[in-house]
Amino acid sequence: VQLVESGGGLVQPGGSLRLSCAASGFTFSSAAMSWYRQVSRKERELVARIDRAGGILHYADSVKGRFTISRDNVKSTVYLQMNSLKPEDTAVYYCYYSGKWGQGTQVTVSS
Repeated sequence: VQLVESGGGLVQPGGSLRLSCAASGFTFSSAAMSWYRQVSRKERELVARIDRAGGILHYADSVKGRFTISRDNVKSTVYLQMNSLKPEDTAVYYCYYSGKWGQGTQVTVSS
């Protein structure tokens, strides 16, 4: 299993970013996928989860209405569209599947 995140960066409050997670090594189209985030040494927080067909399984209350998880089963990629970003969204964002984590991508929201 390999999960490779991309798309993080520095953005001003109110801005947007789209994270991508390219997956390989398993049958992506059969897998529920998740995005987590972690601030410093705090516990990783589940941000969003999507089922194999694209149905939404979960959004954290803190991101509802601002973040959208989606997937492309042809490209074996899961996305996290993040709008109206706030400083408190600053974290390392991780893609997750079945006990496996990507390397993470840093998102920093600051003016």
